[in-house]
Amino acid sequence: MQLSVYFFWGCSFFLASGYNSFSKSMEAMGKKQYQVQHGSCSYTFLLPETDNCRSSAAFVSNAVQRDAPLDYDDSVQRLQLLENIMENNTQWLMKVLNQTTRLELQLLEHSLSTNKLERQISDQTNEITKLQEKNSFLEKRVLEMEDKHTLQLKSIKDEKDQLQVLVARQNSIIEELEKQLVTATVNNSVLQKQQHDLMETVHNLLTMISTPNSKNNFIAKEEQISFKDCAEAYKSGLTTSGIYTLTVPNTAQEKKAYCDMETGGGGWTVIQRREDGSVDFHRTWKEYKMGFGDPAGEYWLGNEFVSQLTNQKRYVLKIHLKDWEGNEAYSLYDHFSLANEELKYRIYLKGLTGTAGKISSISQPGNDFSTKDADNDKCICKCSQMLTGGWWFDACGPSNLNGMYYPLRQNNNKFNGIKWYYWKGSGYSLKATTMMIRPADF
Repeated sequence: MQLSVYFFWGCSFFLASGYNSFSKSMEAMGKKQYQVQHGSCSYTFLLPETDNCRSSAAFVSNAVQRDAPLDYDDSVQRLQLLENIMENNTQWLMKVLNQTTRLELQLLEHSLSTNKLERQISDQTNEITKLQEKNSFLEKRVLEMEDKHTLQLKSIKDEKDQLQVLVARQNSIIEELEKQLVTATVNNSVLQKQQHDLMETVHNLLTMISTPNSKNNFIAKEEQISFKDCAEAYKSGLTTSGIYTLTVPNTAQEKKAYCDMETGGGGWTVIQRREDGSVDFHRTWKEYKMGFGDPAGEYWLGNEFVSQLTNQKRYVLKIHLKDWEGNEAYSLYDHFSLANEELKYRIYLKGLTGTAGKISSISQPGNDFSTKDADNDKCICKCSQMLTGGWWFDACGPSNLNGMYYPLRQNNNKFNGIKWYYWKGSGYSLKATTMMIRPADF
């Protein structure tokens, strides 16, 4: 007996249509199907029907009986052998199918990995494209900013050039105004001196008429008796505050000075006074050396005279201050002197007492004197030009009694005004100041 075995396998994702048509044709032929499902694939075996085999066997048996004797047992063994072979082939086929399935899965995984890698490459390509676009945009922005900055720098340079021209022009105007101011000040000083001399003469005449017994006072003023300082005049019996003639030490030169014969026992030689802003204190080195202003009002006695006077013997310095609220304070130094011009009229102070601060507002140790045309301070900014006036600046320091005079309600936040830091701070400009000296043994 010959046994025919047919099988058909197919995967759902690419053999579905072929299997359906084959299945229908087999059903029409009366063949039975044996189907095995494995994963996404199915396997179909077509075997001959039993009845047909039996009929064929009977037919063969009858034919053999007619022709020759049949060995039935041998046929059964052959059939059994064929079934064993078919079973082995089926198992082998199952193994092949399993291996094929694994290969298909690996192929599918590889395909998925390839797709994922392609997507990653595509994403990275997109990122690179975006970065290139962004870089191109940034380069464009940088170029635009460079162009803009170039234009701004050119504009700033043009403005700087214009400002330099304007500053130079203003400096020329200021120099011319300073010259005119000096001329006017000199003329004003001459007029004030003439007025003062006239008033003094009238006052002396009236004093002589009204008080015949005050002969000594009259002679001292009329004959212009000179004294070394106001303390000497006080000890000679002249106890009225006013203007006296002093003799410059070791010379025959005379100097007008105001003598305070009332404060603290009298005998004070006033070396500086500010009270109304009528005198400009932004002066040159020579003017501060020789003195300027009017002893009857605002004036500076002169560094040279004070230097020679304070090097003869020990002097004390008293600084009297007034603010715009009616308050007064003072600083008293037990030892005061000025060096000579070669040492830049350096100031020396010791022993501070008083009510205008426990710390000296004049920096210690001594500093050199500076003016607008002689910078001797410890700052690269030229304090005298910035703060105005001549003074013993340190690094623009905590004091400047020769600064700009500011009236009431304009005297706050003025760092170039008349300041005494340890009493009113750095931005408060004072109303009035007086600096006066007398011998320590008075």
